[in-house]
Amino acid sequence: MKRTKKLYILLGVLVVICIATFALSKTEKKKENIKNSDKTVLEVDSDSVNKISWKSSLGSLAFEKKDGTWTYTDDANFPVDQDKIAERLKLFKEFGVTFEIEDVDDYGQYGLDDPECTITLETDDETYEILLGDYSTMDSQRYVSIGDGNVYLVKNDPMDSFNVTIDALVKNDEIPNFNQVEKISEIKVSGSTSLDAKYKENDGLSDNEDDIYFVNKDKEEQPLDTNLVKTYLNNVNALNLGTYVTYNATDEELAKYGLDEPQYNLEVKYTPKSEDSSEDSGDSKDSEASSEKTFILHVSAKQDDKAYVRIGDSKIIYEITEDEYKNVTDGSYDSLRHKSVVTADLSDVDSVKVTLEDKDYTIDLSKKKGDVVSTYDGEEIEGTDFTDALKALKASDFTSEEPSEKEEISFTLHYKDDKYPEKEVKIYRYDGTNCLVTIDGKSISLVKRDLVVDLTEAVNAIVLK
Repeated sequence: MKRTKKLYILLGVLVVICIATFALSKTEKKKENIKNSDKTVLEVDSDSVNKISWKSSLGSLAFEKKDGTWTYTDDANFPVDQDKIAERLKLFKEFGVTFEIEDVDDYGQYGLDDPECTITLETDDETYEILLGDYSTMDSQRYVSIGDGNVYLVKNDPMDSFNVTIDALVKNDEIPNFNQVEKISEIKVSGSTSLDAKYKENDGLSDNEDDIYFVNKDKEEQPLDTNLVKTYLNNVNALNLGTYVTYNATDEELAKYGLDEPQYNLEVKYTPKSEDSSEDSGDSKDSEASSEKTFILHVSAKQDDKAYVRIGDSKIIYEITEDEYKNVTDGSYDSLRHKSVVTADLSDVDSVKVTLEDKDYTIDLSKKKGDVVSTYDGEEIEGTDFTDALKALKASDFTSEEPSEKEEISFTLHYKDDKYPEKEVKIYRYDGTNCLVTIDGKSISLVKRDLVVDLTEAVNAIVLK
């Protein structure tokens, strides 16, 4: 009896070994069917596809082509970015793989029985279904099935393009890169502030040759600081249009988001470079006589820590941050005008006549080895304290208030080029922190008192030596 029992036990062990051996042989056979591959397993002409849809953990999306234009099946008013659909179709124009697993029985081990994403392409003649399974961390590639009985590993993971929501496919309005246009002819601001700056050739209008934008104030052309204008337009160009609140705004929604009567309006007239002349940005109004375009931006009042913008008459309303709001609504005259009291390049200045404590001193300027050097009474002055102090005079605030206190110091700039008239700058006491600056008899700004002290000390160091 005991011998019989032992025999059954041995027989059972043998059966287990046989089963294990068979399973191992099957596994090894599976392994043998995995091979490197550089095949193109799918070739779908993008132009032939008239429907594309996909389902992922983020939901289901479907698009169809009507009269050559892709539309969102759930809402024909949605502004589909045609290029983004084309980019996704391009993946399957020549869909290549790196590994091939033939004659697959168990799709579950590759995550393809419950795929992470299912992509369907339809043409007039055929329907293609692409399943995206697990991500192989060992190979850093995605398992894919195209329904031919095989499983593939692909280096270019389609999941990167298809695991998105509808927001990723909106055709956002475009803001021109104003650094790359041929010319900006006019910058207009209306609403909470106003500005009307025009491009003009600087032929003596300003003592700074870089000044090209001018505002007419009191029948005089006043320059803007070109660098500040560029910075402002760069801030406009940098607006993040990634968050929209509606893509088909109604009158009620315009009112809801404060864009029925915008707080701030910007209008920029520009001429694109010739190679970009066919591009259209914002609410561009093309002139038949020229390639000049007009970009328009509307900005709502700030609401809590955000605001809303609209490009021209677009139906899309975007949400922007408080910082972006501050940047794009900073287009006033005072924001863009020169902060420096001395706007000229000092290499263009021949001499500076300084009046200090009722005494006049003339300090000559010249260029030597690329640097501006000062000379007084025929002797070259070491260091750059004087010129540095002149350049450091910057407005802390702008004002039209007339001076009522004692004059601290004044100086007159004489230029090498006679197309620039002399410029007389007078600086008066104002309070314990600021001094008041006038230029050619007109009040301009306040400057920090310590900057005036630095200038006074620099002059004394030269003339009292």
